[in-house]
Amino acid sequence: MNLLITISLKQQKSITATSYFCFPSIKVLALKASIGVAVRSEKKSSLVERGEERREAMAAELDELTVVKEGEAEILMHAKNEVFYNKTQVNNRDISIAVLRTFISKRKEEHEAKLSKRTKSAAKVSESGAAESAVNEEKCNGNTKVPKETSEVAEKTSTAEPCTTFEEMVKTAEGKVRVELKPPRVLEALSASGLRALRYAREIEGIGQIVALDNDKASVEACRRNIKFNGSVAISKVESNLADARVYMLTHPKEFDVVDLDPYGSPSVFLDSAVQSVADGGILMCTATDMAVLCGGNGEVCYSKYGSYPLRGKYCHEMALRILLASIESHANRYKRYIFPVLSVQMDFYVRVFVRVYTSAGAMKNTPLKLSYVYQCIGCDSFHLQPIGRTFAKNNSVRYMPGFGPAVPQECTDCGKKFNMGGPVWSAPIHDPEWVASILEDVKSMKDRYPAYERISAVLTTISEELPDVPLFLSLHNLCATLKCTSPSAVIFRSAVINAGYRISGTHVNPLGLKSDAPMDVIWDIMRCWVKNHPVKAQALDQAGSVILAKEPVLQANFARAVASLSKAQAKKVARFLPNPERHWGPKVKAGRIITSKHISLLGPEAVNGYLSHENGGDEEGPETKRVKTEEEVEDPTPEVS
Repeated sequence: MNLLITISLKQQKSITATSYFCFPSIKVLALKASIGVAVRSEKKSSLVERGEERREAMAAELDELTVVKEGEAEILMHAKNEVFYNKTQVNNRDISIAVLRTFISKRKEEHEAKLSKRTKSAAKVSESGAAESAVNEEKCNGNTKVPKETSEVAEKTSTAEPCTTFEEMVKTAEGKVRVELKPPRVLEALSASGLRALRYAREIEGIGQIVALDNDKASVEACRRNIKFNGSVAISKVESNLADARVYMLTHPKEFDVVDLDPYGSPSVFLDSAVQSVADGGILMCTATDMAVLCGGNGEVCYSKYGSYPLRGKYCHEMALRILLASIESHANRYKRYIFPVLSVQMDFYVRVFVRVYTSAGAMKNTPLKLSYVYQCIGCDSFHLQPIGRTFAKNNSVRYMPGFGPAVPQECTDCGKKFNMGGPVWSAPIHDPEWVASILEDVKSMKDRYPAYERISAVLTTISEELPDVPLFLSLHNLCATLKCTSPSAVIFRSAVINAGYRISGTHVNPLGLKSDAPMDVIWDIMRCWVKNHPVKAQALDQAGSVILAKEPVLQANFARAVASLSKAQAKKVARFLPNPERHWGPKVKAGRIITSKHISLLGPEAVNGYLSHENGGDEEGPETKRVKTEEEVEDPTPEVS
């Protein structure tokens, strides 16, 4: 405005004429102002509408969420199959918590033992340093006669500057004594809903930071939501990250004292990075649910994933455990590391192993002594193991050599049939009896804190009674099926083996399985003596049973009942093999898959119908879904008459 006043009228007219295009007029400004008000009002209304829509969406989402409580942790689960959760794995989580509690206590004991050892060594150093200073003082005074023992100690610890070295060693030793043991860091590589990590944080005393990983955005969002839902303890200890577990473990070598692998299927792709991420002396907990592969259903697939060929026998589930252990050991050896199994469990539809991981190039050389090939007769139940390696001592040194072979001839000496060869498998012990006893004691002392106490205590009790140094097992029913004879009771058969001078026990894998260090010719001699007292019908001469029974027994079996024929748990009538607590207790549908009537065998008709009705907005008889009949409707198909 000041510019228009100072210039001439003509100039003002010319500028006003041109300013119509250069400067906005009052009408234009008013129009724009009105438009801005309208736009702002529309934005406010749209924001309000969006807010209402969001609130409605959140309310609908909350309606679809259900609270699942397990142990001391609670999680929010979506009605849709977005994030994986399996109620059956409560056994897995409970036994993992029990192992972690024992690991923390053992870790403290090992740390205290190291500190006491260092303290003793520091005391010895101080004594030797004092002796050396006494020798030096005597020499300075011109006295060359010193006690013999004192002079020997001084000679062993003599240095150029004895006083300075002594002080530094004492300081170093005292500095190490003051080192405190940090809480163990835990990595849950495949967290899904985060229930396992939350239970670790809330139920295990002395646990450190827990890192929960997942490669799925929906799972990470659900995990973070569940962390907040479980309060300050979970928030302070658990963190959830969106990352590929393999890359994360490779980029964090030896950073975690505990690494937990519980994938949906095979863990083979995670093993190489997992053995690198575990700290020295840490524990790796690994689950494998691809039992069809590990038990011989697809032998070539098992070989490609685990490097071992499985055999289909009654012991196939224990062989699955040993194949998994051999695979973990193979991956660890590539980095001068080795494993020490503390507990190996087969239960429900999976195998679960707990192994300590150590670094030692020297101890790694013993790996071939822990692996063996398995020869299984195709005609009878005879099996034999051939170790891969052997050692012998020479001039105070140990030499490692390949194992002697073959362990068996081309044909079975019992029935004359051929052999199938499988492996290599882990033939060393798969449990540590001291660890098993500690875990079982902890479980019994805290039974109220384990939702699946009955099941895991039964499994641990059976494991505690297994022969630790006997790989695989026999099936008494299979032995009798080969001979086509009536089966002796387990007590009678056990007594015959014990009376023959051998050991025998049960196995947690199979209620009919028997572990024994008796050779197969002794087992068949016992069965021949049994058949003599309980004759069988004649069979074809080319049958394996006929060939076995045609031979006279070398050993005369004694079937008198032995004192040790029953285990302590059997004598006390402790339940060892419990039925499933409910129907459809097994694997569940993978997260993200659409649930249809085909999944009734996994989930049950009620769960399938509930999901289908939810997808159809409450209409169970939707056009694209077919309702599945429940068990009650199948038992009573008569419709109700109104």
